[in-house]
Amino acid sequence: MASTYDLYRKITALPQGKRLFSIAFSQKAPYFASIHLKVDEMSPHFAQITIPKRRSVQNHIGTVHAIAVCNGLEAAMGLLAEATCPKGARWLPKGMEVEYLAKSTSDLVCTAESTAEAWANGPDVPITVKATRADGTVVVAGTIHLWVTPKK
Repeated sequence: MASTYDLYRKITALPQGKRLFSIAFSQKAPYFASIHLKVDEMSPHFAQITIPKRRSVQNHIGTVHAIAVCNGLEAAMGLLAEATCPKGARWLPKGMEVEYLAKSTSDLVCTAESTAEAWANGPDVPITVKATRADGTVVVAGTIHLWVTPKK
């Protein structure tokens, strides 16, 4: 079976490929569909998605709800992990630490980044995540910790 990263590279080479991949990815983990994400980039050690500011993700003050932002951060982390995890290993999120730094008043770009060193020093692999508004302000920043172990 093709890996998620292989599918990303194959599908995004097609016209409307990023849109099609975003839909497929959202269906793999249906909760991701609730934020209407768009996959912008997926590669080893980096992934980026966009969450549009829509009524369905807003809270009572009209900003993107903190949990919707965390959902976007986890989606970006999952893409990074799928593209980075070594063959013969598996990953599982084991915790998330985030700080809410500013109001989420626009579409948000969620990124996840890691280093080769972090993956080599596992099994606890920290992934740096952040969500940025359209004006460049970081609204949420944190770390998602992965547990990376050999497949049995």
